[in-house]
Amino acid sequence: MNDDLVVLVDDDGHPRGTANRLTVHGTDTPLHFAFSCHLVDAAGRILVTRRALEKKTWPGVWTNSFCGHPRPGESVEDAIARYSQRELGMDIAELRPIIPDFRYRAVDASGVVENEVCPVYAARPVGDVAPNPDEVMQYAWASIDDIWEIARRTPWMLSPWFVDQIAELGPAVGAYERASDLRDAR
Repeated sequence: MNDDLVVLVDDDGHPRGTANRLTVHGTDTPLHFAFSCHLVDAAGRILVTRRALEKKTWPGVWTNSFCGHPRPGESVEDAIARYSQRELGMDIAELRPIIPDFRYRAVDASGVVENEVCPVYAARPVGDVAPNPDEVMQYAWASIDDIWEIARRTPWMLSPWFVDQIAELGPAVGAYERASDLRDAR
């Protein structure tokens, strides 16, 4: 059964096996495949979420809308749709990559390591947020400019992957709608 497996990858991002999702994150976390998704509403606000206190890594920390791990054989797009329902109780539309080659490694205060090849996507929310309390303890819709300012002034308030994503996107991404155009212009 693939329900609790993550895809392990080599340094080039090629699959090299699987591991149990519940046991893969520790002090020696192997490189594995994940994704991050930023939901942006019609008003141009981004949904930020505060991770539940029960989360193994970065509990209680504010982050992007949601993250997750595709199962073996599952497309990233299908995993994103599955996680948007599981974590936020909502559907998404207009899914598009904004940082397709994102990768990071970070160690939290407890010593647990995140080590992921983690393409970043943006999407439009469909419906209202109904967060799963096992995943999300709080959420807020915030202007992108405000989130970028928080990342600049107080980065410790946000997950390290979110701060890195913001830095890579840069200040010109006030309109996620043009993210693919911005990437092409770099």
